[in-house]
Amino acid sequence: MAHISMGDVDLLFPPAELEKRRHKLKRLVQSPNSFFMDVKCPGCFSITTVFSHAQTVVICGGCSTVLCQPTGGKARLTEGCSFRKKVE
Repeated sequence: MAHISMGDVDLLFPPAELEKRRHKLKRLVQSPNSFFMDVKCPGCFSITTVFSHAQTVVICGGCSTVLCQPTGGKARLTEGCSFRKKVE
């Protein structure tokens, strides 16, 4: 895919890929980088709601398996866990 420079962009209708890379306050319409997600435990298949930038270890309520570990930014999901973004 070709590299898009700022000089080649229509400011009223910027490409989605360019908007996604921008800082959350400098987008055409401000929106956060974080989100909530439903994480399915690989052991007991129960669903837990987790914040994408969680700062603590999240443990499954059913089987006490670690679902995600905090990093400097976004939380890292444990291998085998599946997730989907929550819709408002």
